[in-house]
Amino acid sequence: MNSQTPDVRRLTEAWGISIDPDLLVLALTHRSFANEEGGLPTNERLEFLGDSVLSIVVTEKLYRDYPGHPEGHLAKMRAATVSQPALAAVARKIDLGPYILLGKGEDSSGGRNKDSILSDTVEALIGATYLTHKLEKTRKVVEDLLADLLDQVVQRGIGMDWKTTLQELAAALELSSPVYESTSTGPDHARVFTAQALVDGQVVASGTASSKKLAQHEAARAAVEELQKRYDIHTPLGFDVDVEAVRKEVNARTARG
Repeated sequence: MNSQTPDVRRLTEAWGISIDPDLLVLALTHRSFANEEGGLPTNERLEFLGDSVLSIVVTEKLYRDYPGHPEGHLAKMRAATVSQPALAAVARKIDLGPYILLGKGEDSSGGRNKDSILSDTVEALIGATYLTHKLEKTRKVVEDLLADLLDQVVQRGIGMDWKTTLQELAAALELSSPVYESTSTGPDHARVFTAQALVDGQVVASGTASSKKLAQHEAARAAVEELQKRYDIHTPLGFDVDVEAVRKEVNARTARG
């Protein structure tokens, strides 16, 4: 670590377990820092390992905790738990940003608060924990860190793929498939994306986020809520839209005038 890095003992306490010192430094080494320092090893291999460890831990927990849910539901629940925004939230909760070794350019452009860098570093730390302690101790660390996310995993899973939900809802209402128009503003290091969700050629809702994908996701979520209001839909959407139930509800209301 360098002289500007905070005391890593605080990070270790927040993480919940010690990590081999050399692996800890490696897990915190972003490629921007490694390049500036003459080609040091980066945390990308540890990130690759940690991603797999994270996936198996979360997958097994969901498999055991939710025996009544089919594979498609479990997949959405897992995706919501290990997504970039979710892991970045974990990183912020333990105040990971100040400990990451970043190059000067990346640091000055706000790299310590970028979801991509924060989430990648969390995965690298999971990889380092696995190499230090193997699976069972790493499992406890992961489950403790993700406890809040896992407590809300069903609700988060339902809202994981709003674009699919919007498409299914539009079909149930016999509307055209949604399309998205996206724009962006600001410098490359702080670009803001805005997406509009259009159905039947009309803008239904919009969303703003730090990436085009997330902006479209937010626009789709807002569009689902707007269509539910417009058509007075009370049928629960759940993981999948029950097309026939939505159509029956709308048709029954239309018949009543």
